[in-house]
Amino acid sequence: YGGKVVKKIRITGQCRKKQQRQEETIYFCENAELFRNRKGYFSINVQAVCGPNLDILNIVARWPGSVHDARIFDNSRICAQFERGDIQGILLGDNGYPCRQYLMTPVIDPQTRPQRRYNVAQIRTRNTVERMFGVWKRLFPCLSTTLRTKLQTSLTIIVATAVLYNFIRRRNDPIDEPEHILADEEEDDMHVGDRRLGNAVLQALIMQHFT
Repeated sequence: YGGKVVKKIRITGQCRKKQQRQEETIYFCENAELFRNRKGYFSINVQAVCGPNLDILNIVARWPGSVHDARIFDNSRICAQFERGDIQGILLGDNGYPCRQYLMTPVIDPQTRPQRRYNVAQIRTRNTVERMFGVWKRLFPCLSTTLRTKLQTSLTIIVATAVLYNFIRRRNDPIDEPEHILADEEEDDMHVGDRRLGNAVLQALIMQHFT
């Protein structure tokens, strides 16, 4: 339980700056509005899977900022692998993802003590991926600012820094890690797709481990 976590990061800068007018920045690129996220700025939505040791196990860096996390996951290779049963284990995600037999999300509006206990454990375990993103961006500050490069170059930079991040961790180089980062529960809209099978597995898990 809690071995792998699905989350995401939004990185600005895939559009080139055209002109600066006082406090207004104008960008231009093909299909630019597709990259405007729900917070109103241009970004790339990147999905990453993180292990308990903060290693990046899987990354998808190619979707515009307006695309919902659930759609990115549904179209990812790792989703297909779990659906086929090629990978054993459980992913943890927030409520921006669908609850499935292999992807556990928080209980919406928990009513019982076991459900609340599960939510506390789920969010606490999922905090690992928040720490991973914090360390990743601390090692590569360019991920926290505007990447002034072409779109394809920006995508390459994101993946390259992920590879370098893993290399640094496996060398056990000293890294200034954040002690604790709370999972952002307001980051994603709730996924409202079919949760029946996932909910059945989730309720069985709660009954077995949290009652």
